[in-house]
Amino acid sequence: MRRRDLLGRSAAAVAAAGLGAPAYAQSAASRTLRIVPQANLTSLDPVWTTATITRTHSYLVYDTILSVDENLAVKPQAADGWQIEDDGRSYVFTLRDGQKFHNGEPVRAQDCVASIKRWWARDGFGQEIAKRLDSIDVLDDRRFRIKLQKPFSHLLAAIAKANASPCFIMPESVAATDPNTQITSGVGSGPYRFMRDEWVPGSRAVYMRNDAYVPRQEAPSWTAGGKRANAERMEWHIISDPATAGNALMNGEVDFIELPLHDLLPLFRRNRNVVVENRDLLGTVGMMRLNHLHPPFDNPEIRQALLLAVNQEDFLKAVVGDEPAMYKTSHSYWSFGGPMHTEAGSDALKVRSIDRAKDALRAAGYTNQKVVQLHASDFPTIAAQSQVTADLMRRLGINHDFVATDWGTVVQRRASREPPERGGWNIFHTTWAGPDWFDPPAAVGMRAVGTGAGGWFGWPSSERMEALRTEWFDAPNLAEQKRIAEAIQVEAFKVVPHVPLGHFLSPSAWRSNVTGVIRSPVVLFYNMGKTA
Repeated sequence: MRRRDLLGRSAAAVAAAGLGAPAYAQSAASRTLRIVPQANLTSLDPVWTTATITRTHSYLVYDTILSVDENLAVKPQAADGWQIEDDGRSYVFTLRDGQKFHNGEPVRAQDCVASIKRWWARDGFGQEIAKRLDSIDVLDDRRFRIKLQKPFSHLLAAIAKANASPCFIMPESVAATDPNTQITSGVGSGPYRFMRDEWVPGSRAVYMRNDAYVPRQEAPSWTAGGKRANAERMEWHIISDPATAGNALMNGEVDFIELPLHDLLPLFRRNRNVVVENRDLLGTVGMMRLNHLHPPFDNPEIRQALLLAVNQEDFLKAVVGDEPAMYKTSHSYWSFGGPMHTEAGSDALKVRSIDRAKDALRAAGYTNQKVVQLHASDFPTIAAQSQVTADLMRRLGINHDFVATDWGTVVQRRASREPPERGGWNIFHTTWAGPDWFDPPAAVGMRAVGTGAGGWFGWPSSERMEALRTEWFDAPNLAEQKRIAEAIQVEAFKVVPHVPLGHFLSPSAWRSNVTGVIRSPVVLFYNMGKTA
């Protein structure tokens, strides 16, 4: 598998003279920000899916009750503040004045309570609040109270969290939707309005400034501070071909590419009108997710055998090339930069032997069952790692079905629990922001409840992992949390919820007249604008 043969043609295509690019409308150019996002937007529901593209959409459209800044401190957002009472068992939240949904209705405590209930029905961190709940009550239109059976020091962090499945505020009527059913509404109270009538999945999504939104006065810091709609109109253009996207950026036909192909970065850096920068220095985490419900990966010994064959460096170089400063191997389920990082229990992942993996597969009883791998061909970083897995399956002699599709389809299909022959799957790849894997509350992929509430796609099951996770929340100090997180990881390398593939940096590229880019592990497009 030669990465340069597979991907290098895109760089050559951009450099070639006369390459055509989409002719986007140039009217009111200084007021319109044109973005090539990382993937196609197919779901509007941040509760139903953990897809990063849906979270990015949601931070434009919705507001949150609380937020988190670059120091990981919890800050008020839609809330004006909170009071802790009854020896830590009661939290009373007060909303800021004057907040309205895009339909003109005021944001009320009733909307917040309904949104919290829908969110914690599926979010693992939110479920920890629900398990300890005495009551959640509306006190008046601006105030609501969460009363617990016993103190829970993580409550504010749960509601403020910026990683997978943040707690966004929806209108009460929308939040009443069954959490297992996708919402279709785009009505929020955030800085931008989603123009649903202009949405063409696979082509375009459009957002307009919400003139009624009143931002906080603090400077932006991660998801905290003022959310300013500095562009009157924001257009997301879905361009699956990296060369076409790159050419459009250099010609000024788009303003920002969230995840350009790494091969194109040298060309961009030589263009004085283009900026290349890492918005997030904590890095991106790669993952090969396995389906525990169906053969062959319903067998833990077969999952463990796969670990023996994986060389993380193959996957990382497939994304960033031979640039050691851009990637780092990590034989851990917990992210670099987080306090839980450890390599305990990871010996199998350090073996890197096809022959040993083949022997282990035979010993585990692999009998040529087909492995259906979903491949998101329009998502460069995920596609590159997916290609390496396809080659790995071939070298291991696994009966392999490589299903090439777009990321939006993967997001929908990965939710299916059906057998692969009836529309299900065995393997898919995805990536996460580093903080998404800092600790047990953040790492939704480490839930091991099978198909129970809080289980993530792949549906691993381990009573031991879940018991340790519960123990982590009650740990009295950081040292005890680290000890428990290490024990969770040791068990995880037996269960193998997925194969961790290391960390890499994912620079973005934008025109030099773009302003207000927020440096954050969470992709945030508000605050961005551009000069004429």
